[in-house]
Amino acid sequence: MTGEQHDKEQNEQEQAQAGEQDQAGSAQSEAGEGNGEVDELAERIQEAVNAALAEQKDMVMRAQAEVQNMRRRCEADVEKAHKFALEKFSAELLTVMDNLERALGAVADPENEQIKGLCEGVELTLKGFMEILRKYSIEQIDPRGEPFDPQLHQAMTMVPNPDMEPNTVMEVMQKGYTLNGRVLRPAMVVVSKGI
Repeated sequence: MTGEQHDKEQNEQEQAQAGEQDQAGSAQSEAGEGNGEVDELAERIQEAVNAALAEQKDMVMRAQAEVQNMRRRCEADVEKAHKFALEKFSAELLTVMDNLERALGAVADPENEQIKGLCEGVELTLKGFMEILRKYSIEQIDPRGEPFDPQLHQAMTMVPNPDMEPNTVMEVMQKGYTLNGRVLRPAMVVVSKGI
């Protein structure tokens, strides 16, 4: 083998080694680039997962709030139903109360011995009836001498009266009633007006 051939073979071997090193270097750089892409992809996936979790958490919170609101509304509706279940029945009983009061007012002479027992019986019945109404939170509105309140009173007429302040209830034609603070029937009244 001549020196030239030997140099030529050595050159080829060096070039082959250099080529292998270049390939190894490019493979490493490609792997490095690949790792960067993988890291970026993993980061994007984590962001998407976090966003989905936040959205799900928000939806759960909203659902819980809606359930609480529904529970409160239902409790309020049940409470109202308990408070005002007797409203229609109570309104019907008011005519009985009115009739008992009229019966007492119609007696010409309550001191008359012949009707004294009857008057006492009607008074006791009226008193007992009022106690039962109070037991069920039905209160009487008897506003004689009080200022006129359009939420509790119904003015039937206005009469000039120099002895009273304007808009004062002079006379009660029919007493009103409330059930747990809600008006069952307004009091029918005569109201004073300025001259």
